[in-house]
Amino acid sequence: MSSKVRLGVTMGCPAGVGPEIILKALGHSFPEDLDLLILGDPEILKERARVLGCDPPPVIQGPDTPFEGAAIWPLSHLPEVKPGKPDKETARAMVRYIREGVTLCLQGALAGLVTCPISKTALRLAGEPFPGHTEMLASLTGAKEVAMAFYGDKLKIVLVTIHVPFSQVPALLSETKILSVSRLAYRFLKEDLGLHSPRLALSALNPHASEGGLFGDEEARLLEPAVRRAQAEGLPLEGPFPADSLFFRAVSGEFDLVVALYHDQGLIPFKLLHFRDGVNLTLGLPIVRTSVDHGTAYDLAGKGVADEASLVAAIRLAYQMARRRFNL
Repeated sequence: MSSKVRLGVTMGCPAGVGPEIILKALGHSFPEDLDLLILGDPEILKERARVLGCDPPPVIQGPDTPFEGAAIWPLSHLPEVKPGKPDKETARAMVRYIREGVTLCLQGALAGLVTCPISKTALRLAGEPFPGHTEMLASLTGAKEVAMAFYGDKLKIVLVTIHVPFSQVPALLSETKILSVSRLAYRFLKEDLGLHSPRLALSALNPHASEGGLFGDEEARLLEPAVRRAQAEGLPLEGPFPADSLFFRAVSGEFDLVVALYHDQGLIPFKLLHFRDGVNLTLGLPIVRTSVDHGTAYDLAGKGVADEASLVAAIRLAYQMARRRFNL
């Protein structure tokens, strides 16, 4: 690894907004010691650049080729792609970008990976068994414990459960799971963000943290014991606190991160504040990985109107994390 920070940027689904938000993101200012290797399709990027009225980055022969700023490593040459219409060829290309990016990170050729959006539909078309990036990256890197987190300047959250029906959430909660996610979040704050004394808060499941058992027993049966176990091993986890006031307390500076129990509990307040510039990241991987916090937006693809703010924030966060992890 050289003194410069080289990040990979996967193009995501070729039929989605990934190509255009990459091109628009390159118009922003980044640190001079940052290079971006775009893993994607040069023909698609050239066509999207025509729509946007900009020039695409140069194409290089392989990841070992020297370049400055940004360059495209051509991992696919798709003959024709209809924006908003994924097919088997675009899906297979999408998966290849991710697999090659992970390999380069594990080999040390990249300091981190920034991923543009993919879709469950495209993963199925490619014959992949994974429901999304998180599960796929965990499998490719051999990570045993991972967690989905979201980063913003005002609010940071991590999820204990992810994409499951709300009716299944209580049965999926356990002291062990809460502890695992809290440990990963603490390491992220301490090691990747450089916070000396991180403060974590656990959200309650029931209204008013069950009001002494009036609205459920999960707080007394699961959440409070999990907090006690966390504190016994030195984790600065507090709670459980009522969700209706906890996120305000976190945004006000009382806590650095909220451990949310289910998807919408954490994502509603997060996207209220960071709908445009939020960053999705996977904790627990042996590589740095950040991502946009939105989907492929097939309805916007090819129109040149997709917002690149989340990708810009994801690149900047990956750069910050990589510099700390590798002492660059």
